[in-house]
Amino acid sequence: MADLLDGLRGGLIVSCQPVPGGPLDRPDIVAALALAALAGGARGLRIEGVENLRAVRAATRAPVIGLVKTDRADSPVRITPTAAEARALVEAGADVVAFDATDRPRPEPLERIVGAIHEAGALAMADCASLADGRRAAALGCAMLGSTLSGYLGGAVPEGPDLGLVAELAGLGRFTLAEGRYHAPADAARAVAAGADAVVVGSAITRPEHVTAWFVAAVEGAGRGADTRVPA
Repeated sequence: MADLLDGLRGGLIVSCQPVPGGPLDRPDIVAALALAALAGGARGLRIEGVENLRAVRAATRAPVIGLVKTDRADSPVRITPTAAEARALVEAGADVVAFDATDRPRPEPLERIVGAIHEAGALAMADCASLADGRRAAALGCAMLGSTLSGYLGGAVPEGPDLGLVAELAGLGRFTLAEGRYHAPADAARAVAAGADAVVVGSAITRPEHVTAWFVAAVEGAGRGADTRVPA
């Protein structure tokens, strides 16, 4: 697995997660998005859902970070909340399994989820919201730490990425991924300068609904004399 990390280091990982229920939300289209991202130079992919992952794995041998998003009544944790889901992702072809590493009520302890990932032969990626999350995940043996959940645990979502958390996670000595609100190439470059080993970009590449809305807001705002800045 060291070769996998070396191959991702210094590169872009594209998150191919269409808007749920949108016109692109089909496994075959997700696979096409993945191939298009790789054709553009992406080093790896982040794919949600077992069926989407199977379709992508059938189309490419590129490194894939797999995850499942589940809405639960017993926990606010959505990203790969159980060991069973983690194992299913590895069986579908994930090289890495991403999971919510925040300190919130959860259906299963972090130790069980990380253990299941490792037993299945994959690397564990901790989606963090704080440095404390990263420290806890590193102690459990997670190879990859991401700033994925910073700004998404309640309240208003910030406009720009959390470069401070990227720098803090990088200080823990694990492979660090900058993820969350990277909407412009300049932001991705700043993340690398802050210490990220790789950068994950999603909406700005694979959610045209979001990108279209940014341009619509800018164009219509210009007509009203409003702030026309595209989200950072």
